[in-house]
Amino acid sequence: MSELEELRDVIRRYALENAAKYDGKANPNAVMKKVMREHEEYRDRAKEVLKLVREVVEEVNKMSLEEIKRELEELGAEEEEEAGEKGGLKPLPGAKEGEVRLRFAPNPSGPLHLGHARAAVLNDEYARRYGGTLILRFEDTDPRRVDPEAYDMIEEDLEWLGVRVDERYVQSNRMELYYRVAEELLERGGAYVCTCDADEFRRLRDRGQACPCRSREPEENLELWEEMLDGAFSEGEAVVRVKTKVDHPDPAVREWVAFRVVEEEHPMVGDRYLVWPTMNFAVAVDDHFMEVTHVLRGKDHESNTRRQEFIFEHLGWETPEYVHYGILKVEGSVLSTSKIKEGIKSGEFTGWDDVRTATLRALRRRGIEPEALRETILEIGLTDVDATFSWKQLYSRNRRLIDPKSNRYFFVRDPVELRIEGLEEPHAATVPLHPDKDRGERALVLHPEDGECRVWLDREDGEELEEGDLIRLMNAVNVEIVEVGDGVVQGRYHSEDYRTARREGARIVHWVPVDQAIPCEVLRPDGSVDRGYVEANVEREEPGRTVQFERLYFARIEECGPSGVRAVYAHD
Repeated sequence: MSELEELRDVIRRYALENAAKYDGKANPNAVMKKVMREHEEYRDRAKEVLKLVREVVEEVNKMSLEEIKRELEELGAEEEEEAGEKGGLKPLPGAKEGEVRLRFAPNPSGPLHLGHARAAVLNDEYARRYGGTLILRFEDTDPRRVDPEAYDMIEEDLEWLGVRVDERYVQSNRMELYYRVAEELLERGGAYVCTCDADEFRRLRDRGQACPCRSREPEENLELWEEMLDGAFSEGEAVVRVKTKVDHPDPAVREWVAFRVVEEEHPMVGDRYLVWPTMNFAVAVDDHFMEVTHVLRGKDHESNTRRQEFIFEHLGWETPEYVHYGILKVEGSVLSTSKIKEGIKSGEFTGWDDVRTATLRALRRRGIEPEALRETILEIGLTDVDATFSWKQLYSRNRRLIDPKSNRYFFVRDPVELRIEGLEEPHAATVPLHPDKDRGERALVLHPEDGECRVWLDREDGEELEEGDLIRLMNAVNVEIVEVGDGVVQGRYHSEDYRTARREGARIVHWVPVDQAIPCEVLRPDGSVDRGYVEANVEREEPGRTVQFERLYFARIEECGPSGVRAVYAHD
């Protein structure tokens, strides 16, 4: 067998495994990732390999799911397990079993969103992999960006996501430590108090020149520091700057601010402190004293890494291992915590769980399972390549989790009335609650009244009907269309046998008897609402359960009773 044939066989096996995992459709990107991960010898031939991957994936995706599983069985392979993607996380540099210490450090300005979830899951997964420690650290040293309710909301979100936290810290409770380190840094000459006008300093910085304050002796800096603590300076009049290289290649790193005066009262500690550390200073200090071994962060934090390294250098501390991963783009939802907060205040959003946002609370409200989200994040992995979050992959994983436990019901949107003549006796249609589980059946009854049975049809079905058409009410009877009017369709009972409907090419439609219909609203991710009627059998469902509205989509029930049902769209 030639090398090319061997490579093709490898790719085909991976494509089959991926297709079996995702309803018969392999993802060429996922297959390519696995080839590159498992076979380093092909990395210098990536272009050639990618072309072959696309060819093989196209072949596999033409196969039925049964054919895919049969070939895998013949190859002696098992379908790829969801957890298998976890194996795709590359080893942490220098990591030792039992000694790894990682941290997830959100700002408590609101609950967690998808971007936070990636950081939380990656840190949690590596902590578990190495038998290490995961630290939850609330970075709240900017009083203006603190929401008192966010601390609890974040912990609730992490619990839902399955993240195991070993140690918890709140930075606003560690201010005395930051002050002690600041004094040491000033004594060592690694920082200075700057009283320059901000605009003038900016001009000097941009030219790569030092400001006059940089030459102050440590004694003078310590005196000015005490004056800052005593309230001698108003906000903006004095800051503590870390000495870097005045001509550092990255202007954002040059002489960065470590402490500043903030006159805003802190929501958690009140007015106890006037001088607050910036994120970069507090993070560096905490990473040292919490003995963090590895810092996993996005590429957008590379400048922050360079800033923080100066603290470690000035104080002679050992620097953690920094691992930067690519930016995660989330399309179709609002991700910014500040924008969501503004939207809530203005009334644009209903709350942190508004389905137009990408908060974890919004996903939970829609019936997304945390396992599905974790698996999707782990498939993206720890790579320095930017990625776009795949809603399709998330929905595919979630579908496999909720399908086995979601009962089926008929829901008709913007309904059209169908009046059926020719049924003289009540006709009871028995419909399975679920196609794969022995959960019993639900009944829908056609009750003739004044010579007619009245049912609701989904408008998409009703508007396509023409005189003479034959349709089948799912699991019930076949109806011939006699007349199509404005909002009302007249029909005549034709037959009951499904084989007749199939033989004559009848369209199958879902339906709800008018006398067994409950008003129903389904909130969609774009904020629109599907309104119509759902069958009364849905009353058995409790709020929080997911159901499938047959031929439409999965939804999570929020309210359910005789007066109406309110649900939230999950996905198709």
